[in-house]
Amino acid sequence: MSTTSLDLTRGVRCEPFGVTSSGETVHAYTLTNANGVALRFLTLGGIIASLHVPDRDGALDDVVLGYDTLDAYEADPRYLGTLVGRYANRIAGGRFTLDGTEHVVDANDGPNHLHGGPGGFHTAVWATEPFADERGVGAVLRHVSPDGDEGYPGALAAHVRYTLTQDDALVVEYHATTTRATPVNLTQHAYFNLAGHGAGDVCEHLLTLSASRYTPVDALLIPTGELRAVQDTPFDFRTPTAIGARIDDADPQLAHAGGYDHNFVIDGDAPGLRFAARVHEPRSGRALDVFTTEPGVHFYSGNALAEGPPGKGGVRYGARSGLALETQHFPDSPNQPHFPSTILRPGDTYTSRTVFRFSSTG
Repeated sequence: MSTTSLDLTRGVRCEPFGVTSSGETVHAYTLTNANGVALRFLTLGGIIASLHVPDRDGALDDVVLGYDTLDAYEADPRYLGTLVGRYANRIAGGRFTLDGTEHVVDANDGPNHLHGGPGGFHTAVWATEPFADERGVGAVLRHVSPDGDEGYPGALAAHVRYTLTQDDALVVEYHATTTRATPVNLTQHAYFNLAGHGAGDVCEHLLTLSASRYTPVDALLIPTGELRAVQDTPFDFRTPTAIGARIDDADPQLAHAGGYDHNFVIDGDAPGLRFAARVHEPRSGRALDVFTTEPGVHFYSGNALAEGPPGKGGVRYGARSGLALETQHFPDSPNQPHFPSTILRPGDTYTSRTVFRFSSTG
C-alpha cells in the first residue's frame, strides 16, 4: 500500500508510516467513531500511537504517550503503546522448566527476561486487516512467532483484535495457538495521561483497583510468591485514591520500584469480564474503566519515563507522566507453580479480553 486510503463509511483510514531498519513497511491505521473518538495504531508492534477522547466539555485530547517517528519507536526502551508477548512482565533469571526441560529465554532486564525479550512481539510488523461490524470499527492483527523465538518452545500463531466501539470503548481480544507447550501472557502496554499526553505527571489522577491483594517483589522486581493484603499499605486502591498520595511513602516495596510497578490480584473468580480498575482525572473529567478476563492487572506509575527520548511534539516525558494498566497473568508464573498457569498446549487456544471504556463526568 503506497498511498493513503480512506473509507469514511467504515471509519477506518490507513497510511504509510515508514520503513523499519530491516526494510519492512509500517502502516498507521486510524479508527474513528461517531463521537469523534479516534484511535491510531501502527502495524509495528500493534502500537497505540494516539487516542483522542473528549473531556467534560467535549474537547478532544490525545491521552496516550508516544512518539512522532518510526525511528523513535524502534529505539523505544519504554514499550510505549505496544502489544507485549510472548510473556508480559518478567521471568526470573531468564529461564523456566516445562515438562522436565529447562528453557533459557533472552535476558533484557539485568538477569531477567522482560516483556518477551529484546525481539518480542513489540518489534514485529503485524499483518493487519480492518473490519466494521455491529459493535464498531477495528482491525485484526496477526503474527507468527517461530519455534525457538527468543528461546521459547513451539511456533505460536497469535492474533489480536482491536475494536473501537460506538460507545467509546477500546476492546482488545487476544487468541493464540501453539505447536508445543509454551508460556503465553499477552498484554497491551499503553501509557495513559487523561489530562493529555503532555500535561505533566499523573499524580493527581484518582485510581481505583478492584484488588484486595498484590504480589510483592524483590529488589529485581521478581515476585516473592506471596499474595499480600493491601489493607493498611500504600497499595490499597480499593477506594478512589490519588496516585501520588502515598507513592513516596517509606515502604520497601515502593523503594524497590521507585513507585508503583506491581501486579494486583483482581478480586473474584467469576468467568468472563470483571471490573479491574478505574482512573479519573478531575480537571478534565475524563475517566477510564478497565474490565478484563485476566486474573491480574499490573499498575505501573511510569517511574522511569524520564529516561527515554522526547515524545510527540517534542514533549519531554518526565517521571510519572503516564500510567500503565497491563491486564495479565502474574509475573514469573512459569517459575511460581501456585500462581495461575500461563502454559498453552497444542490443541488448546489462548484467549483473553480487555475493555478500556472512556467517559467524562461533569
